Amino acid sequence: MDDMATKEAVGLGATIRAWRERLSPSTVGLPSGRTRRASGLRREELAERAGVSVDYVVRLEQGRATAPSAQVVASLTRALRLTTPERDHLYRMAGLVSPNDDPIPDRIPPGVHRVLNRLGDVAVAVFAADWQMIWWNPGWAALLGDPSTSPPELRNFARERFPIGSDDVRIASWPVFVENSDGSDLAIVSDLRRATGRFPHDARLAELIQVLTAGNPTFARLWASGTVAAHREDRKTIEHPKVGLVEVDCDVLTDGDSDLKIVILTALPGSADEAKLRLAMAADTDSAPAPTF
Repeated sequence: MDDMATKEAVGLGATIRAWRERLSPSTVGLPSGRTRRASGLRREELAERAGVSVDYVVRLEQGRATAPSAQVVASLTRALRLTTPERDHLYRMAGLVSPNDDPIPDRIPPGVHRVLNRLGDVAVAVFAADWQMIWWNPGWAALLGDPSTSPPELRNFARERFPIGSDDVRIASWPVFVENSDGSDLAIVSDLRRATGRFPHDARLAELIQVLTAGNPTFARLWASGTVAAHREDRKTIEHPKVGLVEVDCDVLTDGDSDLKIVILTALPGSADEAKLRLAMAADTDSAPAPTF
């Protein structure tokens, strides 16, 4: 089978057809008389249940319509009685992010936690999908200051980046300068919009967006742009009180479906910045331990 034939056999249209043909008419309250040639639902029956035209179902199954809207995909999910994994698969094939009724998770999987604990020579922190800080290692506290000095509800990177009035929301204890501030701001806002698609019913995320939109003009302007993206990398300069300016690369890794953000700060190997980073870590011995999960 050539690549084109393989793609058609496992693509969106073929999958919808397979799901339609496996659905017994009796399970959806339709008669299954002897005159039926199809063992599953007919195209017109699926169309009626999904609230779309028969022609559109035909075009979907034949691969001539490849980008159904989120509304159509949601209707097909209900009409085809898909399981949650099947629903998520349908959304992915349509190029969409599957909705999630669960709240944003704050739990770090044990395996990920074990890996993080082995990264002793770098600064690492973990944020939830809404940029709420949920874990950090001693290296992070040594480089940026101990987050435990701030109340847990104020440890939100987006709140720090887009302050409201006289709010003193701080993830870092001392000044941090970003190489491309405008680009970084847009990346954070875009990532939050992406999170609203991933967790559309999360109350904490919805409140965060509402507060920032109402209270910070920069956030409101960037939010209105509608950009959707993920925040992946940056370069920062930290004004450390003991070792001076330290330039680090900031990389953001995402942990699967939970959308946990693992933020890693490292300096160029063999550089003066790496030496300063090591000095900062060696000098800091009084930070409170990070929360455990």
